[in-house]
Amino acid sequence: MNDEKLQKVLARSGVGSRREMERWIEAGRISVNGELATLGDRISVRDEVEVDGVAQKMVFDRDSERRVLVYNKPLGEVSTRHDPEGRATVFDHLPPLKQGRWIAVGRLDINTSGLLLFTTDGELANNLMHPSANIDREYAVRILGDVNDDMIARLKKGVLLDDGMARFSDVQYFDGDGANKWYHVVVMEGRNREVRRLWESQSVQVSRLKRVRYGPFFLPSEVKAGHWKELEQKEINMLSSMMGMKQKKNKALTVKEKEQANRRVKRQKTRREVGPKRSD
Repeated sequence: MNDEKLQKVLARSGVGSRREMERWIEAGRISVNGELATLGDRISVRDEVEVDGVAQKMVFDRDSERRVLVYNKPLGEVSTRHDPEGRATVFDHLPPLKQGRWIAVGRLDINTSGLLLFTTDGELANNLMHPSANIDREYAVRILGDVNDDMIARLKKGVLLDDGMARFSDVQYFDGDGANKWYHVVVMEGRNREVRRLWESQSVQVSRLKRVRYGPFFLPSEVKAGHWKELEQKEINMLSSMMGMKQKKNKALTVKEKEQANRRVKRQKTRREVGPKRSD
């Protein structure tokens, strides 16, 4: 029977990165078949895995698919799977899966819209988010206040924020007259509210913020707010190669599955801004 390293299966299943899982094993947070796991353990489909006492559904290589989709997040959605306050989440309108789950590549705060990547492959998600990948993120930002060349130079050189130095690797004027102007900015990290905090450090206000690019992927113009689009196999192969991962061919859809997928795409509704969920 085929078995795999425990931390690798946990990463693929979306529990966390491989390194993080190794730390959790060392900390005694993971058990296999009721016994504390140790580094070097291997598991198969017959084994039961728990994290902090909670059973986990494991995704093994022979059964896994590497699906990826782009999502145009509307304002008002949170980037968590379940929200204790009952707010709408970015997972609410994604297409259903027969196995596994959608894993978000990074986050956008509730007041930021635009491009979010999702994948069924936890290892791919962790690789895309890891700082060593050096993947840049581009945002369109509307600024209320006066912006001059000296300010832009400071933002590109680096500004000391509460959690350390931060900077834009590029800042470009895009459009607008008067008090509100649009700029496109690029950051190399995914720190919490980094774009907003950088601008606010210069005593100007961010009135709109939208992510338009993550690495090589731009937000497609045909993907309206609240809509998603799955990447084709060749695009996933390109992404896998870029991340130094072995390419994986997904199973071909049956005629019925294609019809169901097409109906889901057509049923999508544009949602530019989402309010609180209704309570029954």
